[in-house]
Amino acid sequence: MARYAIVTDLNRCVGCQACSAACKTINGVMPGDFWIKTLRIGPTPKEGGSGDWPDVEMYFLPIQCQHCEDPECVKVCPTQASHVTEDGTVQIDKDKCIGCQFCAMACPYGVRYLNEEERVVEKCTLCEQKIAQDELPPCVAQCSARARFFGDIEKGVGTFEAPWVVPVTGGDVSYEKQSKTRITLEECVQPFSESDVHHLPNAGNDPSFVYILRNRTWQGGGE
Repeated sequence: MARYAIVTDLNRCVGCQACSAACKTINGVMPGDFWIKTLRIGPTPKEGGSGDWPDVEMYFLPIQCQHCEDPECVKVCPTQASHVTEDGTVQIDKDKCIGCQFCAMACPYGVRYLNEEERVVEKCTLCEQKIAQDELPPCVAQCSARARFFGDIEKGVGTFEAPWVVPVTGGDVSYEKQSKTRITLEECVQPFSESDVHHLPNAGNDPSFVYILRNRTWQGGGE
């Protein structure tokens, strides 16, 4: 079974929130609600430094549903509205959701919320309507820093893909051309080691998303 996820190179992320804007646009997320939240981590003093600029470090950390391998939200759902699909993503069947919010309380990352109008819980779907058509999630396709990559975690993070521009597309910067011309993470990002690979805290749920951070102190919790 596939296990779709996103890898984010935090050294490339500039905190522009294009991912969040693309997500809200394609999914009709209401003002004030977010499927992706970008946190600023720092500035914090570098170890052994003066504590003042330039001896500080900072990075941005996008947080969303981690589409966990063993999700707590699925375990507590009384109607099986929250479920794991064949592609490894965690989805919500709105026809079954009763708005009890047990899943939101069980989520270790606080990324689920109640849609007050529909009275159902919502969260990142990894844009299943796009990936079913072999398209990239808009949060990946619209990342201006090429910091986000989409793929199957079972095939290794090096195979994850993002859209590419010139010179690969021959100078054609149209959305259609870029969205169909892809580059792998291995081809795009700076080298990294195993110690640079991180996950959000694992509460027994095994989060699927991966974060790469080099030469800075990871402050996102457990590995």
